[in-house]
Amino acid sequence: EIQKVSVSTMNIKPSDEEWERLQKALDWPIPDQEITHLIQSTSPVHSTFSIVGLKESYKVGEKISVIITARDHNKNLKRYGGDFFKAKLFSTELKVLKFNGTYSVALLLPWEGQAQVHVRLEHSSEVVQILKKYRDSSFPRTHFNGYFEGSGPNKTRIREVVECNLKWGADGSWRKGDCCCEHRDIRTGTVWQCERPKKLSCDKLVHHSGGRLESPLNPFEQQIFTKKCVIFFLHRKLTNVAISGDQKIIHVLPNTTAIEKCRSGMMTPVPAGFYLKDVWKSFVCNTRQFSSAQMGDCLKNKIVYLMGDSTTRQWFEYLERKVPDLKRMDLHTPHTGGPLMAVELKNNIIIHWRVHGVPLRFNKMLITDLHYISNDIDEIAGGHHVIVFTFFAHLVFHPITFYVYEVAKICQSVVALLSRAPETTVIIKSGNTAGLKVHMLAFQSYFVFTKKMWYLLWYLLYMKVYIMFRDIEGVIFLDVWQMTSCHYLHENIHPGPVIIANDVDMLLSYVCPT
Repeated sequence: EIQKVSVSTMNIKPSDEEWERLQKALDWPIPDQEITHLIQSTSPVHSTFSIVGLKESYKVGEKISVIITARDHNKNLKRYGGDFFKAKLFSTELKVLKFNGTYSVALLLPWEGQAQVHVRLEHSSEVVQILKKYRDSSFPRTHFNGYFEGSGPNKTRIREVVECNLKWGADGSWRKGDCCCEHRDIRTGTVWQCERPKKLSCDKLVHHSGGRLESPLNPFEQQIFTKKCVIFFLHRKLTNVAISGDQKIIHVLPNTTAIEKCRSGMMTPVPAGFYLKDVWKSFVCNTRQFSSAQMGDCLKNKIVYLMGDSTTRQWFEYLERKVPDLKRMDLHTPHTGGPLMAVELKNNIIIHWRVHGVPLRFNKMLITDLHYISNDIDEIAGGHHVIVFTFFAHLVFHPITFYVYEVAKICQSVVALLSRAPETTVIIKSGNTAGLKVHMLAFQSYFVFTKKMWYLLWYLLYMKVYIMFRDIEGVIFLDVWQMTSCHYLHENIHPGPVIIANDVDMLLSYVCPT
């Protein structure tokens, strides 16, 4: 029986009680005032860490304590918290959040052998303050293109490209007055606005693509977000910097513990696992490694729906390569934008991939191929189906209230699906970590801002999804954020093949736990 949740099937809006829970879960301390000089910000050079009470040896499963001391560029102890540090034990990662200048970290010792602690200042509390300011603002940081097309005189075609964006919030549109065409999704109520074409009518919108980016940073904020700044006549890197500290070797002895098979309702700890010889060892459940033949057996007589963005397309492409005799159907759609479909007739396997609806930063594609996830789930009968969706990467620069609204609609659709077909497997894939692309470095301060915004907002979005879905029996959370950030490969929104292989093994371990 499906447990009751506060997002009812009659009302998309979360209840006041749930909204309050969401806000409390996402509380993040920030400075009580804005700084005026860079030297007041947290310094990775002068911040340090130390291991507390280091013993001669430990057993697997025990924890060590690490103290991080945050100081500014004048070597003064920070008087407020909110810095975002990452503490790693080789590949085990923990995100740290405390309320003063000294932070405590508990690191799990997950493997037998030797280990060392590594701590990195991802971004300072002053940066977090700026991120929060723009997170809560309606400033349009990303724009989109709408391609209108229609018949012209003498059998010609008229084509016009205009700017489009989301209509949301108390301020209404990002353009004022009678400026725009409004495209409302009948079932979700979401409104997409495009500037009114000069020659064509509003119903001639045919294609969509990502458009220009717009930085909200003022000159001082740009200094904070620039990779290197001059402080005391020295060039210093302010972001994503390792801090100095205790380099002692930690000796870990074996300790045998049993781990249960994968199922819905399991909590994801931090850390959620570690890599050993490029194989993810999960602390959540017993992850299997699937051969190609085992993949085919696992997916036999199943229809798999992969929804969301290009990160689930990576999973589609991996399964396409690995599952024996799985062949892609030619749907006459673009490879990057889809939708895509692959079938294997002998074992009756069908795999679909489709991106979610706008807002979406993709190459030019048909607007009719952009479906809202909730609408697609409503069209699925359920049963021998595996539904995987992700809804993170393209939402980080839009209002969180809009994100909650969209997630509530998906939640509503999932509740209805599991009510009519409780045997359906529903999996929520988290977002991946993000790295700066080489061609973006020309706009350095903005894209450093982009990456930092990604870290903070992904955490906030993931927490919102988790809270809104945690009371629904049968929903599985797949935290691939930790799987991408814990690997030695450089952080990338599209991780390398070894990480994708582990992602899919984890996915199939829930579909076929034995």
